[in-house]
Amino acid sequence: MTEAALYAAQRVTAMILAPLVLIHLGLILYAVSDGLTADEILSRTRGNMAWAAFYGLFVLSAAVHAPLGLRNILREWLGLRGRMVDCVLVLFAALLAGLGLRAVLAVI
Repeated sequence: MTEAALYAAQRVTAMILAPLVLIHLGLILYAVSDGLTADEILSRTRGNMAWAAFYGLFVLSAAVHAPLGLRNILREWLGLRGRMVDCVLVLFAALLAGLGLRAVLAVI
């Protein structure tokens, strides 16, 4: 991918993540203020494809966004460049996506 495409991908995923993070934090505050247990939360989310889609999008957006941000940090702060850095970050993205989607699948 070109630098412009990577830049655009990071910005687009930031626009997707912003409302998802706010909703997620709001849900956490709601659950804590109501004193919901993990079992009660799971009983509300199990089998709900809307929540699976919400958190699936959250995971995939984060799996793209975070490695691109880390790539920029490694390039700007440490001067690291090249295919090796990009390959490691692709593996990191795959790890984030795999673990995150596994968690989503575990609670639906």
